[in-house]
Amino acid sequence: MTGSWWWELAIGVAAALVVAWLALVAVLVVVRPRGGLLTEALRLPPDLLRLVRRLAADRALPRGVRTRLWLLLAYLAMPIDIIPDFIPVLGYADDAVIVTTVLRSVVRRAGIDAVRAHWPGTDDGFTALTRLTGLYRTR
Repeated sequence: MTGSWWWELAIGVAAALVVAWLALVAVLVVVRPRGGLLTEALRLPPDLLRLVRRLAADRALPRGVRTRLWLLLAYLAMPIDIIPDFIPVLGYADDAVIVTTVLRSVVRRAGIDAVRAHWPGTDDGFTALTRLTGLYRTR
């Protein structure tokens, strides 16, 4: 029974990421950001998930930072959200707000350099992440 639970969790996380990515694509098509931000923003969800996982596993970071990141991963994996995902736009807005809040707290506590060191994507992707989340203001 334990193995079944992990598979269900993995499938739920994968499905949530696909749906969140599709919602991001829809929003970006409507908003149409300038320059390469659109292309890089489309690559953000997989890179962002790897970033959070890498930061959460980094024992050099303070325990409170790692705990926040593990709780973020758990929240994103949960099928129940503050605002249900079936509500257009708002359903995914709560996830975006929580991810941004946690990343900002990580930057305040561990520094932008720690986030940059673990970023798995391109330099343009990191720039897109900092612009979309407002992390560049916390430097």
